[in-house]
Amino acid sequence: MAAPRYYTVTWDQLHRDSKALAWRLHGKGPDEGRFRGVVAITRGGLIPAAIVARELDLRLIESVSVVTYDEEERGIPRVVKSPIAAGDGDGWLLLDDLVDTGTTARVVRGLLPKAHFATVYAKPAGKPLVDTFITEVSQDTWILFPWDTEPQFIAPIAKTAAAGN
Repeated sequence: MAAPRYYTVTWDQLHRDSKALAWRLHGKGPDEGRFRGVVAITRGGLIPAAIVARELDLRLIESVSVVTYDEEERGIPRVVKSPIAAGDGDGWLLLDDLVDTGTTARVVRGLLPKAHFATVYAKPAGKPLVDTFITEVSQDTWILFPWDTEPQFIAPIAKTAAAGN
């Protein structure tokens, strides 16, 4: 089995990528190019949603929370907080940091079928479920978001590959 690939995203990069997403979304809303509001998928979508909402001058922000795993154990997805104000999603922007396998995406699509679904990052398995994204990463890549990491020294790829890691 191959070693997992890691892609580290810094705070600066997340901000740039979220702003790029806002540029791509600008003018795509149903009301004269504007969305009614943003529904952030918690927890990962909260920070990108705040950045996109600022850039698109959206003040109405809702959230939806779907729990699919606890630590390392996957389970059946459970909606623990619904986005009441968003109705069926008509006119709303649904936002997350990443679409991976599509498990969470399918659940929120079921709750908000008329929303425009955007993510900052997308993997191949989940990509067909979103309307807009910025960066595609391979399915075997694990994205390390800034809220999950700390800055530290990492050996160059050539050195770790030579050591068999």
